[in-house]
Amino acid sequence: MIYLMRHGADDPDRLGGWSACGLTDTGKRQVYQARKRLANLGITEIYTSDLPRAKQTAEIVADELRLPVTLLPAFREVNNGVLAGMPKARAARDFPGVFWKALDWTQTYPGGESPQQFCERIKAAWLALKYGVQDQTVLLVTHGGVINLILCIENNVPYTNRELRFPVQAAEIISISEQNTANPIASKGRDSFDHP
Repeated sequence: MIYLMRHGADDPDRLGGWSACGLTDTGKRQVYQARKRLANLGITEIYTSDLPRAKQTAEIVADELRLPVTLLPAFREVNNGVLAGMPKARAARDFPGVFWKALDWTQTYPGGESPQQFCERIKAAWLALKYGVQDQTVLLVTHGGVINLILCIENNVPYTNRELRFPVQAAEIISISEQNTANPIASKGRDSFDHP
Protein backbone atom coordinates (compact mmCIF):
# COMPACT_ATOMS: atom_id res chain seq x y z
CA MET A 1 0.00 0.00 0.00
CA ILE A 2 1.22 3.47 -0.85
CA TYR A 3 -0.28 6.58 0.68
CA LEU A 4 0.10 9.83 -1.21
CA MET A 5 -0.04 13.09 0.71
CA ARG A 6 -0.03 16.56 -0.72
CA HIS A 7 1.97 19.13 1.24
CA GLY A 8 0.20 21.72 3.34
CA ALA A 9 -0.61 25.19 2.05
CA ASP A 10 2.17 27.49 0.93
CA ASP A 11 2.08 31.19 -0.01
CA PRO A 12 -1.04 31.68 -2.18
CA ASP A 13 0.40 34.85 -3.72
CA ARG A 14 3.46 33.10 -5.19
CA LEU A 15 3.83 30.49 -7.91
CA GLY A 16 4.72 27.00 -6.74
CA GLY A 17 6.64 24.61 -8.95
CA TRP A 18 10.26 24.53 -7.81
CA SER A 19 9.64 27.35 -5.34
CA ALA A 20 11.86 27.48 -2.27
CA CYS A 21 8.93 28.76 -0.17
CA GLY A 22 7.92 26.65 2.80
CA LEU A 23 4.59 26.08 4.51
CA THR A 24 2.47 28.91 5.81
CA ASP A 25 1.11 28.78 9.35
CA THR A 26 -2.15 27.55 7.83
CA GLY A 27 -0.24 24.83 5.99
CA LYS A 28 1.45 23.68 9.17
CA ARG A 29 -1.90 23.47 10.97
CA GLN A 30 -3.33 21.42 8.09
CA VAL A 31 -0.47 18.94 8.31
CA TYR A 32 -0.62 18.65 12.11
CA GLN A 33 -4.31 17.87 11.80
CA ALA A 34 -3.87 15.42 8.91
CA ARG A 35 -0.99 13.47 10.43
CA LYS A 36 -3.23 11.96 13.10
CA ARG A 37 -5.03 10.03 10.32
CA LEU A 38 -1.74 8.31 9.45
CA ALA A 39 -0.94 7.07 12.95
CA ASN A 40 -2.50 3.58 12.74
CA LEU A 41 -1.96 2.68 9.08
CA GLY A 42 1.21 0.65 9.56
CA ILE A 43 3.44 2.99 7.57
CA THR A 44 7.07 1.91 7.76
CA GLU A 45 8.77 4.36 5.34
CA ILE A 46 8.28 8.03 4.50
CA TYR A 47 9.46 9.40 1.16
CA THR A 48 9.18 13.00 0.06
CA SER A 49 9.96 15.54 -2.61
CA ASP A 50 12.92 17.62 -1.45
CA LEU A 51 11.20 20.97 -2.06
CA PRO A 52 10.75 22.82 1.26
CA ARG A 53 6.95 22.70 1.47
CA ALA A 54 6.89 18.92 0.94
CA LYS A 55 9.94 18.27 3.13
CA GLN A 56 8.43 20.27 6.00
CA THR A 57 5.18 18.34 5.64
CA ALA A 58 7.03 15.01 5.73
CA GLU A 59 9.04 16.05 8.79
CA ILE A 60 5.88 16.96 10.72
CA VAL A 61 4.39 13.57 9.85
CA ALA A 62 7.66 11.76 10.62
CA ASP A 63 7.69 13.28 14.10
CA GLU A 64 4.26 11.74 14.75
CA LEU A 65 5.18 8.35 13.29
CA ARG A 66 8.74 8.30 14.66
CA LEU A 67 10.17 7.44 11.25
CA PRO A 68 13.04 8.84 9.18
CA VAL A 69 12.41 10.75 5.96
CA THR A 70 13.99 9.80 2.62
CA LEU A 71 14.27 12.61 0.06
CA LEU A 72 13.31 11.75 -3.52
CA PRO A 73 13.97 14.80 -5.75
CA ALA A 74 12.38 13.07 -8.74
CA PHE A 75 8.98 13.69 -7.12
CA ARG A 76 9.32 17.48 -7.27
CA GLU A 77 6.48 19.48 -8.77
CA VAL A 78 6.88 20.65 -12.38
CA ASN A 79 10.06 22.67 -12.94
CA ASN A 80 8.71 26.11 -13.76
CA GLY A 81 12.19 27.58 -14.14
CA VAL A 82 12.51 31.32 -13.58
CA LEU A 83 8.87 31.53 -12.44
CA ALA A 84 9.48 29.34 -9.38
CA GLY A 85 8.32 31.18 -6.26
CA MET A 86 7.69 34.37 -8.23
CA PRO A 87 4.86 36.60 -6.98
CA LYS A 88 1.85 35.88 -9.18
CA ALA A 89 1.30 39.58 -9.92
CA ARG A 90 4.86 39.89 -11.24
CA ALA A 91 4.55 36.70 -13.30
CA ALA A 92 1.35 38.02 -14.90
CA ARG A 93 3.14 41.25 -15.76
CA ASP A 94 6.53 39.91 -16.90
CA PHE A 95 5.42 36.55 -18.38
CA PRO A 96 1.88 37.10 -19.70
CA GLY A 97 0.25 33.93 -20.95
CA VAL A 98 3.03 31.68 -19.60
CA PHE A 99 1.18 29.25 -17.38
CA TRP A 100 0.84 25.47 -17.13
CA LYS A 101 -2.42 24.94 -19.00
CA ALA A 102 -1.26 27.16 -21.87
CA LEU A 103 1.98 25.27 -22.57
CA ASP A 104 2.14 23.01 -25.62
CA TRP A 105 3.15 19.41 -24.84
CA THR A 106 6.82 19.99 -25.69
CA GLN A 107 6.99 23.68 -24.77
CA THR A 108 9.09 24.44 -21.69
CA TYR A 109 8.71 27.02 -19.00
CA PRO A 110 11.53 29.60 -19.33
CA GLY A 111 14.45 27.75 -17.76
CA GLY A 112 12.19 24.84 -16.82
CA GLU A 113 10.58 21.74 -18.25
CA SER A 114 7.73 20.90 -20.61
CA PRO A 115 4.58 18.92 -19.81
CA GLN A 116 6.11 15.99 -21.69
CA GLN A 117 9.31 16.11 -19.63
CA PHE A 118 7.33 16.41 -16.40
CA CYS A 119 5.13 13.46 -17.38
CA GLU A 120 8.10 11.26 -18.28
CA ARG A 121 9.98 12.17 -15.07
CA ILE A 122 7.07 11.46 -12.75
CA LYS A 123 5.98 8.29 -14.56
CA ALA A 124 9.49 6.81 -14.30
CA ALA A 125 9.83 7.83 -10.63
CA TRP A 126 6.37 6.49 -9.76
CA LEU A 127 6.83 3.10 -11.38
CA ALA A 128 10.24 2.70 -9.74
CA LEU A 129 8.77 3.48 -6.32
CA LYS A 130 5.60 1.45 -6.80
CA TYR A 131 7.39 -1.72 -7.82
CA GLY A 132 10.27 -1.13 -5.42
CA VAL A 133 8.09 -1.11 -2.30
CA GLN A 134 5.71 -3.97 -3.03
CA ASP A 135 4.36 -5.64 0.12
CA GLN A 136 5.28 -2.55 2.16
CA THR A 137 3.17 0.30 3.48
CA VAL A 138 4.77 3.63 2.68
CA LEU A 139 3.93 7.32 2.52
CA LEU A 140 4.96 9.60 -0.33
CA VAL A 141 4.66 13.32 0.39
CA THR A 142 4.59 15.31 -2.81
CA HIS A 143 2.70 17.95 -4.80
CA GLY A 144 -0.73 18.39 -6.29
CA GLY A 145 0.45 18.22 -9.88
CA VAL A 146 2.46 15.09 -9.16
CA ILE A 147 -0.46 13.37 -7.43
CA ASN A 148 -2.76 14.33 -10.30
CA LEU A 149 -0.39 12.62 -12.74
CA ILE A 150 0.01 9.53 -10.54
CA LEU A 151 -3.77 9.22 -10.29
CA CYS A 152 -4.04 9.49 -14.07
CA ILE A 153 -1.59 6.58 -14.34
CA GLU A 154 -3.35 4.49 -11.71
CA ASN A 155 -6.81 5.11 -13.16
CA ASN A 156 -5.72 4.62 -16.80
CA VAL A 157 -6.72 8.18 -17.66
CA PRO A 158 -4.68 9.98 -20.33
CA TYR A 159 -2.62 12.76 -18.78
CA THR A 160 -2.76 16.31 -20.12
CA ASN A 161 -1.58 19.61 -18.72
CA ARG A 162 -4.71 21.23 -20.19
CA GLU A 163 -7.03 19.79 -17.55
CA LEU A 164 -6.63 19.00 -13.86
CA ARG A 165 -8.35 15.62 -13.71
CA PHE A 166 -7.74 14.79 -10.04
CA PRO A 167 -7.73 17.93 -7.87
CA VAL A 168 -6.10 17.36 -4.49
CA GLN A 169 -6.43 19.69 -1.54
CA ALA A 170 -3.63 20.78 0.76
CA ALA A 171 -2.61 17.98 3.18
CA GLU A 172 -5.05 15.52 1.57
CA ILE A 173 -4.12 11.83 1.86
CA ILE A 174 -4.96 9.26 -0.81
CA SER A 175 -4.37 5.52 -0.67
CA ILE A 176 -3.11 3.50 -3.62
CA SER A 177 -3.80 -0.19 -3.17
CA GLU A 178 -2.06 -3.05 -4.93
CA GLN A 179 -5.25 -3.49 -6.96
CA ASN A 180 -4.54 -0.14 -8.66
CA THR A 181 -7.40 1.67 -6.97
CA ALA A 182 -6.99 5.15 -5.61
CA ASN A 183 -9.13 6.37 -2.74
CA PRO A 184 -9.05 9.52 -0.64
CA ILE A 185 -9.02 8.89 3.09
CA ALA A 186 -10.74 11.17 5.58
CA SER A 187 -9.88 14.58 4.27
CA LYS A 188 -11.07 17.89 5.65
CA GLY A 189 -12.47 20.76 3.65
CA ARG A 190 -11.51 21.94 0.17
CA ASP A 191 -8.70 24.34 -0.59
CA SER A 192 -8.32 25.96 -3.96
CA PHE A 193 -5.68 24.23 -6.05
CA ASP A 194 -3.39 26.32 -8.17
CA HIS A 195 -1.01 24.37 -10.38
CA PRO A 196 2.25 26.17 -11.14
